Amino acid sequence: MRGKKLNVQQCTSGMCIYRKTRYRTIEGINLIIALLVIVVIALAGFSAALWQKKKKVQENLEKLSKETSEKENLLKKEAMIQAKEALHIEREKFDDEVRERRQDLQRAEAKLAKKEDILEDKIQEVTDKEYDVQKKMDELLEKEDYLAEVIAKQITEMEKIAGMSRDEARNMLMEQLKQDLQQEQMQLIKENEAKIRETAKQQAQEILSTTMQRCAIDQVVESTVSVVNLPSDEMKGRIIGREGRNIRTLETLTGVDLIIDDTPEAVVLSSFDPVRREIAKVALEKLISDGRIHPVRIEEMVEKAQEEIEEKIKKEGENAAVDMGVMNLHKELIKTLGRLYYRTSYGQNVLKHSLEVGHIAGMLAAELGANVTVAKRAGLLHDIGKAVDQTQEGTHIELGVELAKRYGEKEAIIHAIEAHHDDVTANTIEAVLVKLADAISAGRPGSRRDTLEIYIKRLQKIEEIAKSYQGIRQSFAVQAGREVRVIVQPDMFDDLASAKLARDIAKRIEEELDYPGQIRVTVVREIRTTEIAK
Repeated sequence: MRGKKLNVQQCTSGMCIYRKTRYRTIEGINLIIALLVIVVIALAGFSAALWQKKKKVQENLEKLSKETSEKENLLKKEAMIQAKEALHIEREKFDDEVRERRQDLQRAEAKLAKKEDILEDKIQEVTDKEYDVQKKMDELLEKEDYLAEVIAKQITEMEKIAGMSRDEARNMLMEQLKQDLQQEQMQLIKENEAKIRETAKQQAQEILSTTMQRCAIDQVVESTVSVVNLPSDEMKGRIIGREGRNIRTLETLTGVDLIIDDTPEAVVLSSFDPVRREIAKVALEKLISDGRIHPVRIEEMVEKAQEEIEEKIKKEGENAAVDMGVMNLHKELIKTLGRLYYRTSYGQNVLKHSLEVGHIAGMLAAELGANVTVAKRAGLLHDIGKAVDQTQEGTHIELGVELAKRYGEKEAIIHAIEAHHDDVTANTIEAVLVKLADAISAGRPGSRRDTLEIYIKRLQKIEEIAKSYQGIRQSFAVQAGREVRVIVQPDMFDDLASAKLARDIAKRIEEELDYPGQIRVTVVREIRTTEIAK
């Protein structure tokens, strides 16, 4: 029972709660509806106000548009009025200008008309003068015809008297004048040639003597052997080595012959190549100083000697270029130039000879106003081919030209190298000066030395070969045996026979003589005609 009562109470309480909740829900809904009504009313009021405001704005816009349109119309009217006024003013100005132009044109037309009248008067005067001139010309032509007839009659009478025609007389007179002019011309040429030769010879002697006095380089006699001094004769056995292995190694590495004979405390090195001979000499001196002589040590010393000689060659080439004042030489040309330090020709050191030729050519160029730089450079390089002519085919001139072209020398330098022994004709003054300087350096006393007996025999043999042919008047070996000049009897040789004689002599010299370099054969066939004026 108690339980049941409790349930009834609980239910009663739940109902109460339900009723209270429902009441509260209705009140909330009513409140929301009221709020919605208020919001709707507010929105309606706001919309009405907004519509009123929009309507008012539209009215203002229409009013403003109307006022703007009225202002635009007013501005257009004012602009049209101003434009019409400006157009009227411009039209008046244009009319004034047109009026002035018309007046100017009228004045110009009046002037032109006046000038035309003047020109017509002048033309009439000229016409009258032309008529007068033509009349005088006709009179002159009549007189010329009359004079021509008179002259023709006189010429005919003169031809009858002289016994020759007019053309014959003219030709005879022209021939006589031509002979007289030729005689005067020949006489003037002879007089001028004599003066020029006398003056040129004197000036050339002065220039050459001055140049030779200013440049005199000492010459050193070179040979094909070098002598190495030894501390004692016992060193000879150490150089030879056991069963000759040391001397064979040294000769194989250097290409030099070692001559060990009874000469006390000396070893002779023999080779035609001065560079190899110098390398062997330096290596042998190092070995003697070191005291250790065996094949391995010999190889080391030879390599060091080669490096030293290469460095010395480069240094000598650089010193020569600096001494001559020649710049921008290719490094290979400098090295090749340095090799000339160990090259000799007729006992003359070629590098010193090249320096002397460069100095002489430069001084001659300065005296004559030629290009001193080209003359010095060409003189220094003129014998550059001799540095390689012992190892390469060709003459030293051909090899020198090839080296100069390969390393970018100018055409003037190449031509001077090519022409310094007359292989080609020298066509520049610098080439002629290099050729002359080479002859001076080679021909002055003390420049070239040779064994006296061999030298004299070679010159005598050259002259004997030349004189062995018939019709030879004289022969001379000149230029230290580099050239032989053969003077023939002109009545026994013509041009072709002279050329054949030169070729035959050159061929016999090649076959019968041993000589360094080249020998030029020059055949001189001279005809002299002499007359005496009394």
